[in-house]
Amino acid sequence: MPEYEKAVRPEDLTRLFVERSNAGDAAGVAALYEEHAVMAYPPGGQTVGREAIRALWERVLVNRPRFEPEQPLPTLLSGDIALTSTPPRDGAGARAQVVRRQPDGTWLRVLDQPEFIPSTR
Repeated sequence: MPEYEKAVRPEDLTRLFVERSNAGDAAGVAALYEEHAVMAYPPGGQTVGREAIRALWERVLVNRPRFEPEQPLPTLLSGDIALTSTPPRDGAGARAQVVRRQPDGTWLRVLDQPEFIPSTR
């Protein structure tokens, strides 16, 4: 596995996600997650584990989607756990991640809600 830049702050994960996604690097995206992370994607489902997340991103990135950096909302921090989030450019819904400080002081995603659109009912 290549040596990837690590997130030294929780907010770094969003930047690294955009850079690696736009480079088509599914393994690099998966390296941003803990081994047993859970991602609320595809819509209505879940993808569990770093290897499954890598396989999911391989399928998504084959279409070469373009991700734009989004200004993060303030990070909520409690010890070794943090909540990071960004508002989508269209203003609908939100994106949020629970991240955990690793033994080496870097951060990885544990839970990822890449898109949440409130019900209109």
